[in-house]
Amino acid sequence: MNQPIQKKVLAIAIPMTAASISIPMLGLVDTAILGHLDLAHYLAAVAAGSSVLTMLLWLFSFLRMGTTGLTARAWGMGDHNRCLELLTQALLLAMVLGIALVLVQKPLLTIILTLINPSDTTYQLALEYCQIRIFAAPATLGTLCAVGWLLGLQRIRSTLLLMLFTNVANIGLDFLFIVGLDMNSRGAAYASLIAELLGFFLALALITYNLKGIHGVINRKHLRQWQRYQEFLRINRHLLIRTACLVFTMAFFTAQGARQGDTILAANAILLQLLLLVAYTQDGFAHAAESLAGHAIGRTRLDNFYQICRETTLWGLAISFIATLIYLLFPNGIIAIFTDLADVEKAAQTYWPWLVALPLSGIICFMADGIFIGSGKTRAMQDTMLLATFGLFLPLWFFTQRLGNDGLWLAYLVFLGGRSLLMGGMFIYYSQQRLWLPTKP
Repeated sequence: MNQPIQKKVLAIAIPMTAASISIPMLGLVDTAILGHLDLAHYLAAVAAGSSVLTMLLWLFSFLRMGTTGLTARAWGMGDHNRCLELLTQALLLAMVLGIALVLVQKPLLTIILTLINPSDTTYQLALEYCQIRIFAAPATLGTLCAVGWLLGLQRIRSTLLLMLFTNVANIGLDFLFIVGLDMNSRGAAYASLIAELLGFFLALALITYNLKGIHGVINRKHLRQWQRYQEFLRINRHLLIRTACLVFTMAFFTAQGARQGDTILAANAILLQLLLLVAYTQDGFAHAAESLAGHAIGRTRLDNFYQICRETTLWGLAISFIATLIYLLFPNGIIAIFTDLADVEKAAQTYWPWLVALPLSGIICFMADGIFIGSGKTRAMQDTMLLATFGLFLPLWFFTQRLGNDGLWLAYLVFLGGRSLLMGGMFIYYSQQRLWLPTKP
C-alpha cells in the first residue's frame, strides 16, 4: 500500500467529510424541527419547496464539479494561468445563470410546483418558501464555483471553512427563525437565504486570500474568445445532462410521494434526508478522488491514479456498511428524532427497509462520480445516468405502480444499483483500453 497516497487521501477526505456532512445535517435539522410542529404540512412544504430549489440548483452543480476537475488537472500540469482563467469563467457563468433564475422565478416555480402537485395548503407554503430562497441563487452558484476551485487546488482548510460556515450559519438561523420567532416554513427559507449570502461573501474573501499562492495572470483577451470556453463548456454540458437526469429522478420521486398525501411526502422526506447523510459522508472521499485523481492525470501518473481509486472506494464501502448496520439496528430511535407525528412515524417505519438497502446499492456510483469528474471522463457519467434514468427507473416505476410507495422505492433502489453497475463497467472498460490519460495531439 502506498502510504503517501493514503495520507493524501485522508488529508483531504477527513475535513471534506466533516464539511459534506454539514449539508445533509442542515436538511436533517429542518426536518427535525418542522417534524415536531403540530401539523405535517410545514414539513411537507419544506420537503416540496427544497426539492424544487434542489432541482434548479443541482442543475448547475456542474459549476462545482467541472471547476474542480479542470482546475485539478491544470494545477497538476503547473498551468497557473489556466487555474485563474477557470475561476473567472466559472464565476462569470454563475452570475449570469443566478440572475436569470431570479428573473424568471415566477413561471419557473409555478410550473415545477404544479408538476409536484402537493395539497393546496402545502403548495402555498412551498411557493412562499421558494420565492424567498430564490434570491440567493447568484450567491449560491458563486459559492459552488469557489468550492470547486479551492478543492481543485487542494486548499482543503479554505474549502472546509467555507462549507462549514454556510451550513452551520444556516442551522443556527433555523433555530432563531423557526423556534425563536415561530416563523415555521417561512423561517427555514429566510435562514437559508441569509446563510447563502453570508457564505458567498466568505467565498470571495477566501478566493482573495488564496490568490497569493497562484503565480499566474489572466489574459483578458482569452475571456472574450469562444474557443477558450470550449473545454469548460463541453465538460459542463455532460455534467449538466447527467445532473438534469438525477434532478428529474428526485423530483419525480417527490411528486409521486406527494400524490399519495402529505404523510407519505413527509415520511419519504425523512428517509431521503437519511440517505443523503450517507451520500454526503462518502462525498468527502469522492471529493478527494476528484482532486487527487485530476492531479494524477495532469501529471500522467496512472500508478497514483489507480491507488487513489482503490483507497477512496474502500473507504466509501466501509461507510456504507456502517450506515446499513446503524439503520438496521436503530430504526425507531432514529425516526423519533425527526418526528413525533404518529402517522408520519408509522409511514417511515413501513418504508424503513428500503433505506437499509440503499447505501450499499449506491456505493460504486457515489465513488465513481469523483473518479470520473477528476479524470475528465464526464461523457461516461452522462451516458450511464441517461440509461439508469430512462432504461431502469422510469420503466420499473411504471410497471410497479400498483405497489404504491413500495414500487417507488423499489425503482429508486434499482436506479442506484444500476448506476453502480454501469459506472463500474465503464471504469473497467477505460482501464482495459488505457483511456484514462488524454490523447496526445
